[in-house]
Amino acid sequence: KQTLRNSSNSAKLRANNIWAKRKEKYKHIRAKRGSDYNPLAYRRRSRYRHLKQNTINEQTINPAPEWDLVIEPQSSLFELHLKDVWRYRDLLWLLVKRDFVSFYKQTILGPLWFFIQPLFTTIIFTFIFGNLAGLSTDGLPQPLFYMAGITAWNYFADCLTKTSTVFRDNAGIFGKVYFPRLIMPLSIVVSNLVRFAVQMILFFMMIGYYAFTGADFHMNVYVLLFPVLVLMMALLGLGLGLIITAMTTKYRDLAFLITFGVQLMMYATTVIYPLSAAPAKYKWLIELNPMTGIIEAFRFGFLGQGEMTMSTLGYSVIVTLVSLVLGVVIFNKTEKTFVDTV
Repeated sequence: KQTLRNSSNSAKLRANNIWAKRKEKYKHIRAKRGSDYNPLAYRRRSRYRHLKQNTINEQTINPAPEWDLVIEPQSSLFELHLKDVWRYRDLLWLLVKRDFVSFYKQTILGPLWFFIQPLFTTIIFTFIFGNLAGLSTDGLPQPLFYMAGITAWNYFADCLTKTSTVFRDNAGIFGKVYFPRLIMPLSIVVSNLVRFAVQMILFFMMIGYYAFTGADFHMNVYVLLFPVLVLMMALLGLGLGLIITAMTTKYRDLAFLITFGVQLMMYATTVIYPLSAAPAKYKWLIELNPMTGIIEAFRFGFLGQGEMTMSTLGYSVIVTLVSLVLGVVIFNKTEKTFVDTV
C-alpha cells in the first residue's frame, strides 16, 4: 500500500511539473493573444489549417475532372439539345435495330413482308381503281402508277402513325432513364427509312420491267429532287407526329382517330388518281394537302407524268417546316410533365 501511495504521489508531482512547464511555455503567447487564450483550441485550429492547406495543394496539383454530361432544365422551348442527341447516337442505332428485329421477330417470311405489303396493295389498287372504277393514270402503266404513290405514302404514314404514340408507348422508360427524348421519334423515322429503301428497290425493279417492255414513260432531271422529297416526307411525318403525341398524353381519343384518319387522308392525296383527273371544284382542296405536291413531284421525276409546279412544291416545303417547328416546340413543352398525365 505504501508503495502504491508513493507511486501515485510521484505521478501527481510529474503531472504538476508538466502543467507548470506548459504554463510557462505559453505565458508569452497569452501576453500577445490575451488572457482567454486556450492552447488546445489553438493547436486544433493549427491542425485544421494544415489540413486545409494540404487539400488546396492537392486540388491545385490534381484538379477534379469535369463532368461529361450536365443535366439542366430547359430555359427555352427551342432548345433541341442536338449535342446530346449526337452524344447518344449509339442509342439511336440500337433503337433502330430493335425496331427492325422486334417487328419481324418470330415471323416466317420476316423482311419479305417489306416486298409483300406494297406488292399486294398495288395489285388490289390496280384491280379496284384501275379496272373496276376506271380511274385515269395519265397514260402510265397502272401497277407502276400505284406503286409510286404507295411507296411514298407508306413512308409518310408510318412516320406519322408511329411517332404519334411515342409518349404513350415509351412512358415506362421515359420515367426511369435520362436520354434526349427526341431520340425516340428520330429512331422511328430512321427505322422506317430502311423499309422505304427496300420498297424503293421493288419500285426500281418494276421500272426496269416496264422499261424493258417498252412502256411510255421516262425519267427527267427532276429525279434529282428525290433526296429532298424523302427529307420532306420524313420531316412532315415527324412534325405532325410530335404534335399529336403531345396531345395524346391528355386526350387518348386522338390515338384512335389517327389510326383511320391516315387511311382516309390517303384518299385526299393523289395516291390512287392523278391531280389532273380531279374535278376542278375540288382540285384546290386536294392541293391543300402537303403530300399532294410531294407525290406529284415524285411521279414526275421518275415517270415523267404529273402536275408538278414550284408553287405546290413550295407550299409543301412551308407546311413541312411550320409543322416541324410547332411539333418540336410542343414536344419540348410536354416532355417536362407528360409522365404525370400519361
